[in-house]
Amino acid sequence: MRMVLTLLFLGMSIAGPARAEVRDCPILDEAAGGPVDARVRTVMANLRRPVRVPGERPSTLIERMRAHGVPGVSVAVIHGGRIAWARGWGVRDAALCAPVTPNTVFQAASISKVVTAMLALRLVEQGKIALDADINTALRSWHLPPDAKLAPQGVTLRQLLSHTAGLSVHGFPGYASGTTLPDTVQILDGKPPANSEPVRSILPAGGQWRYSGGGYVVAQRALSDVSGLSFAELADREILRPLGMTRSSFSLASAPAIGNDLAFGHANGRPIAGNYHFYPELGPAGLWTTASDLARLLIDVQTSAAGQPGHRLSPHMTATMLTPVRDNWGLGPVLYTDGAKRFGHDGLNEGYQSSMLAYADRSEGIVILTNGGQGRRLMDEIVRAVATEYGWSEIAAPAATEQHLSATALSNRVGRFEGGGLSVSFEARGDGLYAHTGGPAPERLIALPGDRFFASGMGIVIRFAAGADHFDIIEGGPPIRFERQLVLKSSNEPMPH
Repeated sequence: MRMVLTLLFLGMSIAGPARAEVRDCPILDEAAGGPVDARVRTVMANLRRPVRVPGERPSTLIERMRAHGVPGVSVAVIHGGRIAWARGWGVRDAALCAPVTPNTVFQAASISKVVTAMLALRLVEQGKIALDADINTALRSWHLPPDAKLAPQGVTLRQLLSHTAGLSVHGFPGYASGTTLPDTVQILDGKPPANSEPVRSILPAGGQWRYSGGGYVVAQRALSDVSGLSFAELADREILRPLGMTRSSFSLASAPAIGNDLAFGHANGRPIAGNYHFYPELGPAGLWTTASDLARLLIDVQTSAAGQPGHRLSPHMTATMLTPVRDNWGLGPVLYTDGAKRFGHDGLNEGYQSSMLAYADRSEGIVILTNGGQGRRLMDEIVRAVATEYGWSEIAAPAATEQHLSATALSNRVGRFEGGGLSVSFEARGDGLYAHTGGPAPERLIALPGDRFFASGMGIVIRFAAGADHFDIIEGGPPIRFERQLVLKSSNEPMPH
């Protein structure tokens, strides 16, 4: 699979900035989005890409929203163990020009997986489901078809939550308004009216990391089966209500109070047909929430990770959740293990993009929700501005000027690298390092301090390890590690002695 396509599925931007603007809506009064203090003003006025161009002034948040075609954005910042501030910018609905406020509810998309994982681990601690047993022992209404070759021992909840179960179906397109929705069994078997393939074993269980939203639907079904409750009811009882996430739900029908301030999904600057898609795949993609509510969830995880009991998960289970299983992925969250430990997740549904990222060892973090356009690129710039203001250099380094590397330094990074089912090849030229990702032309990477390179076309920053035997994506997407691949000599070439 070509890297450019897979990066798109992971929620990374690979095209240039969207030019679709919300032309019909005026710029709203600053007070419409919520409170503003000195730190918020600093963030609003200092958005930058990773590369600092001499003489170039920083952009304002409103300017970048327009440039990226993002109608609305909601941000919550965690500082010192509390929500330091939360507010919105732009509109939740480009047809009516209703403003985004701190209470505006967005689709969280794949961030839903973190809530699902916490719910699953809570039921593990209650003894209702096993973490390392065949998931079919927990399933009542459906069973994952056995595969004696790929999963001779079955697949486990631990594997499902860490994307190591070897299951199919990366993600889901959702269902437009008025479409007949499938039930969970129809989704799992890929039968009409489901619009996705069956969830089946396609790789050896536990053998590798392969992102699978389908695996989270299996977990969704198992959690409902062992509890005797609908997934939405179970999540509300065990996670959302106890954390005070009063404007969050996996079911709009059962939470009518949040429906009066919804952000509609947008494409090309206008609300999508029906205003949003429906996602009966609740476990991987179905959460409606606010930035503040997700910040409350992050704070609960951080506090438990610090060893304090009395939270949704015990300190021991939280540590288990935040321990890498394979390729920087824990049980639910993606993990950043270089330097200070961080955890989080991104999300991409039709018309929505989202991101949350927090430190595991101190109470700092950020949540951003958007409702259209090139939301991924805007979120990266907001994260950089907030991280610069609060000194979170591990989350995002301040913008820096381009570095000019020697021919030797460039040649050390030449070669083919693979990771997460993706591949990329690097070539050194006179003006820098070029990446061949499967697109129509190679992309020149911009060298930054600290062995970092910025791929502006894809909007990601990578960092090479000492010796350049691997590199990691460190900004703009999940921290996938790419390992250098050895090039085997052809049979007619002499082998070295």
